[in-house]
Parts: sequence; structure tokens; C-alpha cells
Amino acid sequence: MSKTKTKTRKTEDLSQAMLKQIGESTAREMLNMMILIRAFEEKADELYILGLTHGTMHLSIGQEASAVGASYAVRRGEDYLLNHHRGHGHALSWGSEINLMMAEFLGKENGYCRGRGGSMHIADIERNNLGANGIVAGGIPIAPGVGVSIQLRKTDQLCLCLFGDGAANEGAFHESLNLASIWDLPVIYFCENNQYGMSMSVDRAFNIERISDRACAYNIPGETVDGNDPLAVYDAVFRAAERARAGKGPTLIEALTYRWKGHSKSDPQSYRTRDEVKEWQRKDPIPRFAAVLEGAGMLDEDMLKAMRDEAEQKVDQALAFAEASPEPDIATIMEGVYA
Repeated sequence: MSKTKTKTRKTEDLSQAMLKQIGESTAREMLNMMILIRAFEEKADELYILGLTHGTMHLSIGQEASAVGASYAVRRGEDYLLNHHRGHGHALSWGSEINLMMAEFLGKENGYCRGRGGSMHIADIERNNLGANGIVAGGIPIAPGVGVSIQLRKTDQLCLCLFGDGAANEGAFHESLNLASIWDLPVIYFCENNQYGMSMSVDRAFNIERISDRACAYNIPGETVDGNDPLAVYDAVFRAAERARAGKGPTLIEALTYRWKGHSKSDPQSYRTRDEVKEWQRKDPIPRFAAVLEGAGMLDEDMLKAMRDEAEQKVDQALAFAEASPEPDIATIMEGVYA
């Protein structure tokens, strides 16, 4: 019997068990992080409109549950993270400093990449966040290298590799999963399926029901989860992490979610209807998770308001920090350029 049967778990059956597993404090922290990510990206959107940022920008508003659920299910800062151009939420979930992220976002010298990376290329090497990548599927072939490094050093770390549905149709996806499979590498391949690769619907780009079905080609487990439910995401990634640490190799997880904004700031979004966007906005993962915690007696309206107020305060403080930070010196512009 193959070990690759793709499965989808019912999220409503998971809530109570998962809340008991992660505990009240962590559950509230996860909600708090989702609210912070939303506040950061809303401010980022505002700054872009005001012309205060450089380059383009890719927002993940609506996808907060996937970033938080996946990150909290592994050892943030000890394991390795590879992610993609829609990565603000991933970095914040991983524990990166919001002040340094905002400084990088505004192109300041004391940002994570000295202002050279900007929105699409934030990395936090000290916390083993190896960085976002502006190339579609650019981080995926790096993951087996990280996995080999872990094997050679004989640690129980893993690599969480995040990418979008568009990246799953790149050749690097197939080569990477095949290599990770035959070498039993400790990699979790986590696909954030937000329904569109730029303007291409997944219904047109794939001739399979679920992207996770591709796991069977590499004889590894594949699973599709509700990407707007952080508990469902946490559960799937946690089980994949246990498998990876036990030396049993990689897992492919597909999280079904949706991006409320365009692919980038230049996207007119002519490929989808307003009604479709509104339908997904009604599935907003933040109030949905808040309702779960309220139902479990872990949250009340005052606590939720305090979380929102704290998030806005942190974002405002980060912006003040970034605005007061130094601009890069033109004399150092070639530092760090190797090719």
C-alpha cells in the first residue's frame, strides 16, 4: 500500500482537540499575530499609495491563518524557513522584529537587508529565516540543500518551504520534491493555494482536483487543509514536522485560502469578480478564529479590542522607527553584490 494517499481533514472536528493541544496562551498569541499581520499589511498598502515605498508589493491580506498556523507548528527560529514574495506575514509569524521589517520596507540602512531587499526579499538569518524570493518557485530548490545540511549535521531540525499555487507548476517544484523524496529529506512543502497564480485561476492551470494530489508521484504524504483555519493548518504541519524529525522524509501540504488584494499593486484584477472577492472576505480568518476562541472561553470582546489596539500601536511605532532610520549610503551600494 502506498503511503501517499492524499487526504482532507474536516476542520470542524479539529478545533477542540487542537485548542487543548496548543493551549490557551498560544491560541491567543496566534490570533494576536494574525491581527498584527493584517495591521502591518494595511499600513504597507497605505504607504505604497502615498508613494513612500520603493518597488512593487505583494500583500497577503486574507491569508493570515496559513502563515500563522504553519509557523507556530514548528520551532520558529530554530528550524529553517524559505518563503516567497508574498511573505510579510511569514516573517512576522517567524518572530522577526516589526521595526526592522518596516525599516527594510522603506529601504532604510538598518532594515533586515540594509534596505536592498524591500518588500519581496526580507530575510532574518539570525532566526534561520533564509528569506523571501521574488522569483516564482525560487525558494523551492533551495529546500533540499537545507535538508541535506540538516542530515549531514545530524540535527532534528526541518525546513518549512512556503510557496504559492503558481510555483507548483514550475519545474523546480517537481525536481525538488523528487530529490527530497528519494533522500528522505526533512522538508515540509507548504503550498498556499490562494486560487490565482497572478491572473491564472487554479481551475485553468491544473487538471487535478487538489495540488496535494501530486504527492503520490513522489511517494510522499499529501494533504489539503482549510487554509483559513489556523488550527487545521497547525495540525497538518505539526504532524508533517513529527514525520520529518523522525527521518521519514518530506510532506506536501496544500492550504486553501484567498488573497483579497491584487497579485501586486499593478494588478487591475480583471480576471475575477467583486462578488467572488466579497464571498471570500466573508470567510475572513481573523473573526472566524476569534469566534472559535470566544466559544471556548479563551477570549472576550475587551481582549479582542486590546489585541487590535496593540497591533495598531506596534505598527505606528514601527513606522516612526523606520522614518527616523538612516538612508543607505550610496558609497556602499555595491556591498553584498557577488555577481
